[in-house]
Amino acid sequence: MVCYSIVLGAAIVMHGLRNKVRNSVPHTNVLSLLLWGGSIALVIDHLFNGELFLLGGNLAWDLLLGIAMTLGIFIIWALYVAVSRSASRPLRA
Repeated sequence: MVCYSIVLGAAIVMHGLRNKVRNSVPHTNVLSLLLWGGSIALVIDHLFNGELFLLGGNLAWDLLLGIAMTLGIFIIWALYVAVSRSASRPLRA
């Protein structure tokens, strides 16, 4: 039930680090927006279902689910970076 806390924590950390890593990590603003969007969607989902502050029977499973969701967001971001890099390269004839 607290799986959103992992994504929300990653969004908060990324928001704090965004200006520091902007030159070394590409598209940090996109990653930050993906993390915030994912965490907001999860909080709204839990709020809608009335389980915002409930702890499930298996806390480890909930935290693992949050880690999996966060990794999914990072994978989507990595795909975005790869596609944007390949799209910005000039075509060879």
